Amino acid sequence: MVDLRLKHWHPTAAYLYILHLDRPALAWEYLRRHPDYRHDWLRRLQRPGAAQNWGLRLLEDPALDARDAHPIWFPDSYGVHLYPDADPMPDAVRFTLWRIPGDKYLIHDGVRLVLQVRWPGGCLRLALVPGLADGMAYVYAVRAGTDLLALEQALTLEMNKLALASDAIPIAVVRPRPALSALQEMHTLQALDATLAGASLRDIAEGLFGTKVVARDWHADGALRARMRRLVRRGEMLMRGGYRHLAQLSAPVQGRSASLAKRP
Repeated sequence: MVDLRLKHWHPTAAYLYILHLDRPALAWEYLRRHPDYRHDWLRRLQRPGAAQNWGLRLLEDPALDARDAHPIWFPDSYGVHLYPDADPMPDAVRFTLWRIPGDKYLIHDGVRLVLQVRWPGGCLRLALVPGLADGMAYVYAVRAGTDLLALEQALTLEMNKLALASDAIPIAVVRPRPALSALQEMHTLQALDATLAGASLRDIAEGLFGTKVVARDWHADGALRARMRRLVRRGEMLMRGGYRHLAQLSAPVQGRSASLAKRP
């Protein structure tokens, strides 16, 4: 049996931030664990076009977790674009970067500036098209699609985030109990890290639920062992391409320039 105290994946507290990530951030958490992606990052100067194989515009440092990384997905995962208003009303709202609340990060993805805004309990991603300048009246735009209701709901959700953040950025936030789906993501990522480190299913179960629970419930055909197998399979599936669904990316194009079959 491995010494759990020596394993980086063992402290559950190190994974608590996973409970409050949105889907694009979760996608990054799975991708950054892929051994081939980490290899491409190390060879990024020799492989400048490798980012699109993974669904990114630019390779991002896999050592950075979702709290510090700013991956730019290709084509993009930011649903709201800001354009200059060609025919503004006299009382039109003006774009003022520094009046947007929260921690702001500006990144150029090779096409446009991407603004990521984070505040306690929330995150917003906006694409700023060329030509938009501070003080200009602006309009919101979303990509065209057949499901107009879904597009309208997505736009409303993003704007509600910004309106909520604009009211006040609290010093402390009381968050509701995490959903079961968030807890599953945390357990999946912890199990994936353990698997990549060479831990057995029983080792993973002890790290997640404690030695007493495992001593009581671990059986050859028991529910706990089956649960560990499902977590490990799910983590590997999401790492090896399933993260694309979380980031709302299209399926990779296969062809001459495609990477190895196991790559996304």
